[in-house]
Amino acid sequence: MKASTFRRLLNLWPPFLCNGIRVRQVSEDWTEASVVLRLRPWNRNYVRTQFGGNLFAMVDPFWMLLVMHQLGDDYYVWDKAGAIDFVAPGREDVYAHFRLDSAVVEELRTAAAGGEKVLRWFETEVVTASGEVVARVRKQIYVRLKPKAR
Repeated sequence: MKASTFRRLLNLWPPFLCNGIRVRQVSEDWTEASVVLRLRPWNRNYVRTQFGGNLFAMVDPFWMLLVMHQLGDDYYVWDKAGAIDFVAPGREDVYAHFRLDSAVVEELRTAAAGGEKVLRWFETEVVTASGEVVARVRKQIYVRLKPKAR
């Protein structure tokens, strides 16, 4: 599937659509993605700032998706773990950008070449338009070469 088509489908996915999360961009080569979480009356928490669950949701699938599309069908790619550090209250729209370097993809290929599982952490900052960090999110990705591809 083309990245632009996938982006449109993600924007219609109920967890994103209903919570003000918009995928702004997925590069056609699956090396970058950008997401925005709009602050709306229905997605604020009790103190009228960005709901923490939405901050995590906005970044949740992207490292897995980028790695999966870069490595191709010969690999299992899964989310393994995640953590979020809330740095400042999100009182406005917030943004996240993901960039998967080709060197990281090659490291994963090399590490998984013998069929071993590979675990790697990726980090993303959630920021305001002015660059203030609202949260830091870490996602651990599991990669393994499929048996038939060895």
